[in-house]
Amino acid sequence: MSDPIIMDGKARSKSIIEEVTAATRRLRDETGVQPGLAVVIVGSDPASQVYVGSKAKRAEECGFKSVKHELTEDTSEDELLKVVDALNRDDTIHGILVQLPLPKQIDDAKVIQAIDADKDVDGFHLVNVGRIATGAADEAFVPCTPAGCMVMIRDVLGDDLSGLNAVIVGRSNIVGKPMAQLLLAANATVTIAHSRTRDLASVCAKADILVAAVGRPEMITGDFVKDGAVVVDVGINRVEAADKGANADGSPKTRLVGDVAYDEAAAKARAITPVPGGVGPMTIGMLMANTLRSAYRAAGREAPKF
Repeated sequence: MSDPIIMDGKARSKSIIEEVTAATRRLRDETGVQPGLAVVIVGSDPASQVYVGSKAKRAEECGFKSVKHELTEDTSEDELLKVVDALNRDDTIHGILVQLPLPKQIDDAKVIQAIDADKDVDGFHLVNVGRIATGAADEAFVPCTPAGCMVMIRDVLGDDLSGLNAVIVGRSNIVGKPMAQLLLAANATVTIAHSRTRDLASVCAKADILVAAVGRPEMITGDFVKDGAVVVDVGINRVEAADKGANADGSPKTRLVGDVAYDEAAAKARAITPVPGGVGPMTIGMLMANTLRSAYRAAGREAPKF
């Protein structure tokens, strides 16, 4: 086969951010409304701090009002819920994102359901889950990772996936299940596979669209991939890199890999996402798109589509 299309998430996310920035400027010029994104983080987990910081920075680049609430590790559930309630009532905030996971004294689900569904730009509120499940995805906020995956799939295959078989490996509420709903809405025939699926390789090998979202390094090998399939790798796994030697403290250096054995899959795929640089950048891009759409709705304007 010829070399596959590399679905470049960095470049595609950059184009989405450019669209969001232009649409933000139009909304502000025409209505005076500036999209506002509030990010709430509890505790000082370094990875979460970096991720939240990158979201806040990107929001500012888009021309949004960017607000960050940093709460201590011992913050109570009631204190966090008060912050969420204040943001729900703040008309200058159109998107609320609470960084997960939360400390053990706080119920993640209770906090997520306390966010106004029309400001739930992560797409985790049960109202948005229900909208997607009942075919009203245009009214919902779709979780950012599957939304980004669909953008890249449509770039290769178009909007109508009639006649195509899609297999999703992984049944999480954040990726697997909403991904299935989006593919169904685009007329694909969808199978959700998981750890209890029998003969997983043969199930995957029938897929015209294969989405891997299991969190197991390079689990999807070449024999899982149909010739000409579009392969979307959601996994981000850090593994030891023996060829890179050791760190100063003697610990082994690491590298990032996906859930797909890239070289084996790329030899058979029509198109494939790399790790890193594939789905990851799309997640923040779609978060900005969701926040923009919320602001347009609040201003009584038709929201842009991405």
